[in-house]
Amino acid sequence: MRYQVPQFIDVEDKIFGPLTWKQFLYVAGGIGASIALYLFLPLYISIIPIILILALAATLAFYKVNNRPFIDALESFVLYLIHPKLYIWHKEERPLNIPRESEEVSVTEFIPKLSDSKLKDLAWTLDVREANNPVTAGNKTNT
Repeated sequence: MRYQVPQFIDVEDKIFGPLTWKQFLYVAGGIGASIALYLFLPLYISIIPIILILALAATLAFYKVNNRPFIDALESFVLYLIHPKLYIWHKEERPLNIPRESEEVSVTEFIPKLSDSKLKDLAWTLDVREANNPVTAGNKTNT
């Protein structure tokens, strides 16, 4: 039995003519704020804020930066402005654990981490132990 797989699931539905819900809210909010400024302020004072609000609303609704909504770029810009930009790294001085000559040293204490693979680390550890063990060092056979 065959089933249809939905395609284009990342495309928003057009609700108000050619506009999505978000686009409609941005445009309606910009027009509403512009009308409020026009009604409560004289025209010669409100003309510049009205133009700026309508431009911002149109940019939020229709402009994309790298195929992402402009609101994402605006959010990143605001977060960049308000967060600190100076990063200071303080190195911690830790004493080295070097054993004295009289102390017995275990081989596993000085095995470096070679990779993130546990299997490779285990194989390397077994090779080191086998090479240091005089009983098994001479009996090594290739299989």
